Amino acid sequence: MSVGLLALLDDVVALTKVAAASLDDVAALTAKAGTKAAGVVIDDAAVTPRYVVGFSPDRELPIVWRIARGSLFNKLVILLPIALLLQAFAPWAITPLLLVGGLYLAFEGAEKIFEMIVPHEAHAHEPASAPAAADPVVLENERVASAIRTDFILSAEIMAITLASLDAASIGMQAVIMALVAVGITAAVYGAVALIVKADDAGLALAQRGTGTLAAFGRALVRGMPGFLKALALVGTAAMVWVGGGIVVHSLATFGIDAPEHLIHEIAVAVGGAVPAATGAVEWIVTAVGSGIVGLLVGFAMIPIAGKVIAPLWTAVRGRRAASAGA
Repeated sequence: MSVGLLALLDDVVALTKVAAASLDDVAALTAKAGTKAAGVVIDDAAVTPRYVVGFSPDRELPIVWRIARGSLFNKLVILLPIALLLQAFAPWAITPLLLVGGLYLAFEGAEKIFEMIVPHEAHAHEPASAPAAADPVVLENERVASAIRTDFILSAEIMAITLASLDAASIGMQAVIMALVAVGITAAVYGAVALIVKADDAGLALAQRGTGTLAAFGRALVRGMPGFLKALALVGTAAMVWVGGGIVVHSLATFGIDAPEHLIHEIAVAVGGAVPAATGAVEWIVTAVGSGIVGLLVGFAMIPIAGKVIAPLWTAVRGRRAASAGA
């Protein structure tokens, strides 16, 4: 009996060691995948705050929470199963889908820039677009929906990068790690966004209740946050352009059109080599600028296509669906 018990305990210890090793592997692979997606995570954090600009303070956190829930739904319920299915049965379809996402991001970012430069022309190229909502509830719903659509593209890129770093893992391990990355990144991004959008309220509390340095810091926060949020909104727009351009460049290289990617890489290496003290940072900046230029060119080219071709087609499809539903 004692021998059998000892054998059972040995089996339990062995299984525990295997489980611990598996957890170590999951943790290591999750950290590796999350690190590789860090660039897109930064872009996601920069893009999101612009969607709460202009709303009353009491609606800021609820809006961030709604977008965060939509982001988690995008990653866990839609993108994770699709990514695993595509990886298993149609890996050839991943790059074309990412390319479409990159084109969308480049278009949306370029359109925002176009609206800033020539607002009347920006509205003129979309004759069928609906007027801005006057009802705050409708406006909030539209802003949240727009944020979740944009998040879907960024989340798709995050999940694709994560999946690409897990080639050697089993499908079960891939699913677990992608889920962990999805939850961790969503919590980090929208936690940071919540802190950013409520920093002015925290500053006001410090200014009113604090003394000395704390009160001065609070007043500085209150004065500085509106400008910071506007600057962050501009960074978010720029992020959409350079992330979209980067996706387009990488996707084209996958299809064999690698001249843009090689050119950007060569320029980045040359410029980075001229600054030995900060080679990595300089190469990243130059690569981002190169991707942003591509994103701008592609995005501006997409504006008339979206206004004259895609929008009318979409309106026609929606009209037919409405007619079918009415019939």
